[in-house]
Order: sequence, then C-alpha cells, then structure tokens
Amino acid sequence: MAIGTDNFKNFIPALWSARLLAALDKNLVFEQMVNHDYEGEIKSYGDTVKINSIGDIAIKDYDGSDIDDPEELSSKQTTLVIDKAKYFNFAVKDVATAQANVNLMDKSMERAGYALSLHIDTAIAALAKSDKFKNKKGEATKAGSIAINVKNAYDTLVDLDVAMDEANLPKAGRKVVLPSWYIGMLRKDVRFVNNFNVLANGIIEGAVVGNIQLLTSNNVAKTADAGTNVYSAISGTTGAISFAKQVVETEAYRPEKNFSDAVKGLLVYGLEVVDPRQTVIFNFHQGAEVV
Repeated sequence: MAIGTDNFKNFIPALWSARLLAALDKNLVFEQMVNHDYEGEIKSYGDTVKINSIGDIAIKDYDGSDIDDPEELSSKQTTLVIDKAKYFNFAVKDVATAQANVNLMDKSMERAGYALSLHIDTAIAALAKSDKFKNKKGEATKAGSIAINVKNAYDTLVDLDVAMDEANLPKAGRKVVLPSWYIGMLRKDVRFVNNFNVLANGIIEGAVVGNIQLLTSNNVAKTADAGTNVYSAISGTTGAISFAKQVVETEAYRPEKNFSDAVKGLLVYGLEVVDPRQTVIFNFHQGAEVV
C-alpha cells in the first residue's frame, strides 16, 4: 500500500536533527580535541565568528615614583568561518515496513550520522599536518618523529608530557589521540593499565600518562614516507582549535520519479586553529616490536 506525503505530518525535523547529532557525537573522537565555544552563534552556511585574543601584558619594576602611562594592549583576531557543508539524502521504498519497524529509520539516521562523523573526524585530525601550528619563532611545534616500540611507547608519552610543560601548556585537560597499534604496544608495558574500557568517543577510561588523557582513533593523520606511515597526532588542550557544527535542515519528502519516501539533511561546520600554543604535534611511526 502506498503511503502519501500526508503521512509525514508527524515528522518533526528538530527531533530527527537531534537524533542525527546524537549519532554524530557518539562517533566523533577528535571532537574531544576541540572547543565548541562559538557553536551557539552559528545559524547557517557562510556564517562567521570573530574571535579576539589579547596579547601579553608587560610586568615592570616599581620604585615608588610615578608609573608609566598604561600600555595599549594588542589583540589578534581570528575568524571562524562556517564554510563546510555536507548533506545526506536517502530513500526507503517500503514505507509501510519503515513505519512498522521504527528501528529501520533510526538505524538509517545512525548510518548517516556515522558517515558525517567520519568526514568531520578526518578533517579535524588532518589539522595536525597544518602549518597553522607555529610557535613564537614561527617554527612548527613538534615532538619529533619517533619509531615507537614496546620499550619506548610509554616513555615517549612521558617525554610528550614534558614537552607540553616546556611549551607552558595548562596541565589540566591535556589529551592525545593515538592509533590502536600504539595502545597495543602500551598494553605490553607493565607500567600501563591493561584493564581498561574504550568508550564510544575514543576516551580510554583510566588511561592517563603523566597529565595526558589517552584517546584512540583510526583517523590519526598519517603520511607515507619511504614506505613508512608517519603519524601526526594532535596533543594538548581543547583551547587550540575551535569547531562549530549545526544540522540546519532536515526534511522528509516524496521523490518525484519513484515510489518511495526519503529524508535529507544538511550539516554545516567550521574549523579553525585559534591558539596554536596549546598544542604540541606529536610525530611518530611504528617501529619493530622489540621486547
């Protein structure tokens, strides 16, 4: 039996949008490495958010005499542009089956959310190879490209924590996203907790080295170099990168050229490095698994 457009009168876009974002959040790992401070300010594709940061303030000696005139503070402005847009558009031909089995539509929206999350996760991870991460000397903040094995996997993360100290990163909120093979090597080190639980968002419960919370993802950025995959992992706090996303359209409709019912949705997002000082890019590759 054909089911017409009137049967979509109970379709609530906001509800489906919320379901989509729930599926998105469950799968995003690298979203744990960014802040959402400006997400509530975006409405549609092309929106921009001006982000101001205040420069350093001079501290001077006081000898009891008149003090200098107040210095004029310098500020730097970064623009977060909502310049990325992705959509999904799928149809279910047997609407009667879809209505009888609510899980079919829910699962379809979950798959749409997963596909979008994979794209966003990869986009955030790719920032590790960006030239936007520079220190005050204009040099990329790198922890070096290191061959990781069972013997040095743990110690290298301790060194990374020290590198963050030397870069004056806040101790609270430090994180790093590592590929699964790196976690596998850590598990063979007696100093690393082996009884852990990996959450859906990539956080490894109880897995902390120094001040760094460990996360895992298969989307860590990598580049082939002479046949070896060199990984570039984002490590640091969420203060370095601002990210904003919004599902701006969700619509159920009847395609004109076939007998089916369809749902389409539009996701817009923006991504920008706002304070590179709060990140150390960790470069490494998989070494021989020596014991």
